[in-house]
Amino acid sequence: MNAAQGLKVERWTPLSAVATAGGVALLVALAFGPVLFGANALDNLTELYVYVILAAMWNALAGYAGLVSVGQQAFFGLGAYAAVQLTNHGVNVWLALALAGLAAGAISLPTSFFVLWLRGGEFAIGMWVVAEVFHLLVNLDHSVGGVTGTSLIALSSYDPVERRRYTYWLALASMAVLLAAVFVLLRSRLGASMQAIRDDEQAAGSVGVRVLRAKLVVFVLAAIGCGAAGAVWLAGQLTFQPNSYFSVQWTAYMLFMALVGGLGTFEGPIIGAVIFFAIQNQFGEEGVWYLVGLGTAAVVFALLLPRGLWGTVEDRFGIRLLPLGYRVRKLGGGRAPSTSPRVAAESELT
Repeated sequence: MNAAQGLKVERWTPLSAVATAGGVALLVALAFGPVLFGANALDNLTELYVYVILAAMWNALAGYAGLVSVGQQAFFGLGAYAAVQLTNHGVNVWLALALAGLAAGAISLPTSFFVLWLRGGEFAIGMWVVAEVFHLLVNLDHSVGGVTGTSLIALSSYDPVERRRYTYWLALASMAVLLAAVFVLLRSRLGASMQAIRDDEQAAGSVGVRVLRAKLVVFVLAAIGCGAAGAVWLAGQLTFQPNSYFSVQWTAYMLFMALVGGLGTFEGPIIGAVIFFAIQNQFGEEGVWYLVGLGTAAVVFALLLPRGLWGTVEDRFGIRLLPLGYRVRKLGGGRAPSTSPRVAAESELT
């Protein structure tokens, strides 16, 4: 608190406390989904959870760390591929699916040595090249059928009802753990370092921010998340076809969800995932025109609402649901002015 100016710096507000408690309560309630919902609803929710994971991971990478990637499908595909390989080598299928994200994260470590030195467009194109290399290598693996692909046969031994329930819980648990990881990261000093790198990498380095370490942490986290999403998708679909899992359309989906919901906000990608899920269910069978529509919508949002839906709401109404930063408030009410560009724009110290 700054008594001379009558200012108070706070992280938790009544609204953020209610929103956080509400989010936790919602996750607990969703854990009872197999009891509350039918088969179709469970399948739809599982699909939605995968989209939320993908949107949150791409947002952490691009929205908070400034690492715009068009190759995150590499880790989505590697997560599914790792699940197949672990199962083929005798690992319990559900354990293999749970470990697949970590396997993708492990592969991202040596990958980071090559790509994290790239900046801007070079990083984006470099990641696309990396994704294509992984795709080609998996295509050459005859143990998974090469281009033809294979099936996760081990899941066929489970009763369909039981399999659907386990897949749902795996998706929900993966989403909850990964969202919590992003939340904790953004509240840490490392999270503040990431945002400083996004705003000005050279300036961040000049004041002591360990740029490469911060990039590495978020890069590996995003790889783990995308890998986990790929494994969950495999559990729902049962079949693994490299051309499908390593398709660039997955990154296009991530980009769309983050842009529409609000790039650089925690809640935005979740909102974007819900919107994308609704559009996908309604128009997903339209083929190429569906993809053209998504691209057009993304461009329109980028031009007219560059902060996305939730980012625009935050800027216009000053609503902060989650305590990710610090709010500067006058003791007499209202928000205090600040000389920090980010605080002036968002009324927060991040």
